[in-house]
Amino acid sequence: MAYERILLGMGNPLLDISAVVDEDFLKKYDIKPNNAILAEDKHLPMYDELAAKGNVEYIAGGATQNSIKVSQWMLQVPGATSYIGCIGKDKFGEEMKKDCRNAGVNVQYYEDEKAPTGTCAVCVVGGERSLVANLSAANCYKSEHLKRPENWALVEKAKYFYIAGFFLTVSPESIQLVAEHAAANNKVFMMNLSAPFICEFFKDVQEKALPYMDYVFGNETEARTFSRVHGWETENVEEIAIKISQLPKASGAHKRITVITQGADPVVVAQDGKVKLYPVILLPKEKLVDTNGAGDAFVGGFLSQLVQEKPMEDCVKAGCYAANVVIQRSGCTYPEKPDFH
Repeated sequence: MAYERILLGMGNPLLDISAVVDEDFLKKYDIKPNNAILAEDKHLPMYDELAAKGNVEYIAGGATQNSIKVSQWMLQVPGATSYIGCIGKDKFGEEMKKDCRNAGVNVQYYEDEKAPTGTCAVCVVGGERSLVANLSAANCYKSEHLKRPENWALVEKAKYFYIAGFFLTVSPESIQLVAEHAAANNKVFMMNLSAPFICEFFKDVQEKALPYMDYVFGNETEARTFSRVHGWETENVEEIAIKISQLPKASGAHKRITVITQGADPVVVAQDGKVKLYPVILLPKEKLVDTNGAGDAFVGGFLSQLVQEKPMEDCVKAGCYAANVVIQRSGCTYPEKPDFH
């Protein structure tokens, strides 16, 4: 089978606890709309408060896991994708395993004996989402698990690797191992800027991984934060995308391509010093349910075509299609079969 285990993702598996809240709830827990942060002590009571809401939903999530699941769904080839991360030995962990295996993803979780499975509070206000991640077990991933023969075999089998920037806070060593393997074996290594706080507070580990990135994904807010942190003095997303694509590379096998989404505005793709803009599928406001997982779904759709070596236009179209499907549903979920041509 040509696509067996072709795509491997590594990241923080989190069970999304998703509920519609109001502005007061955001104020109470000092949360900015449409942002992603790590939980502090002041946020911890919020998880129980969300769980007590009548409209609460539990969905297996985490940025990389979302993208891999969407890719698997778009490909419709059993076992085309694999995923590695850390969960706890508990009910939420079991839910996660079941959900991913049902989705057709080959998951190899490291199971931590002490920490509970990580959760992510998804606070939805007016269709926009704000995320507060309580990593717990996801924070306990060790590169020893990756080095086990049965798991390293997944690395050797894969031709494409995708890791959200959030994993830089957990196991930069694991990222480096995979990045170096990809560069040495002419494979494609991809990461996401993921959140402004990653670009700001994890700049050093991000910079260490950057030379290995063949594709850099992100949204306009993350791109502007990246620019500011690097002292570029430009807010222009197209300029920033070009600059990122031209940063030094560890291997000359692939030129770096930067892909920046901008909500309802066109997708910016920078390569070879040039930018191309691709329109997105516009959605009437009344059809928007929630934006949680929109960026992850875009990447998942994009990767489903990339691993088939389709042209850039098809990759972006598939990304836009997947994001459009997901924002019309609660959480990063989708119908049984895709309707993408």
